[in-house]
Amino acid sequence: MRVCSGASARYIQSCSVTLMLIVKAFGGLAFLMALIGLTLFFAAGDLSYWQARVFLAVFGVSVLAITLYLVAKDRALLERRVEAGPLAERQAAQKLLQLIAGLAFVGIFVVAGLDHRLGWTRVAMSTTIVGNLLVAVGLLIVFFVFRENTFTSATIDVAPDQQVISTGPYRIVRHPMYSGVMIMLAGVPLALGSRTALLSVFPIAAAIVVRLLDEERFLARNLPGYNSYCARVRKRLVPLLW
Repeated sequence: MRVCSGASARYIQSCSVTLMLIVKAFGGLAFLMALIGLTLFFAAGDLSYWQARVFLAVFGVSVLAITLYLVAKDRALLERRVEAGPLAERQAAQKLLQLIAGLAFVGIFVVAGLDHRLGWTRVAMSTTIVGNLLVAVGLLIVFFVFRENTFTSATIDVAPDQQVISTGPYRIVRHPMYSGVMIMLAGVPLALGSRTALLSVFPIAAAIVVRLLDEERFLARNLPGYNSYCARVRKRLVPLLW
């Protein structure tokens, strides 16, 4: 009986931890979607802002699908991803970079909403469609990265059992997740019908590049085999270019 009781207690504890992780993941997603939606519609002053509605659907469904996949297939990676943002970083420089990127990300929606309200720029419907396609493709690349690499932490770190991943999208560039994020970010302003909001993408891109270089230095010091991988895969972010 004692063995059964102990096993039952461990099972209950495991279920409790898993439930908390799932609640945290979906709670974070709900908060993100609410933040984006409120920012967009408040800045636009127009609940009929159809570009925002379509973007929220494309972005929300894509991120929800990724989250559901992680819940079903890779909860260890989900746990690594839910701890994100400036407070989760260990280095002061990374905290600052994450803060800048986060503020600029919100800035995309503020500027896009104001652009819609004040009519600074106008884009064709075809451009809006292309923007949403870029958002979907960028997040699809992120999904492929998550499927290939269970060690894709939201912070710069090396797990005790971590190995160098050189398959899938990692055969093309060394940081395919950042490549996907950059494609997604390029599509967001266009999807929202705002060329002006593209200006907010540049600080995020700069923060990603600085973070990427810092991450490479860290991995070269702490992940066995990473230097050899870098010698084989020469491009960091953009195939054939850099």
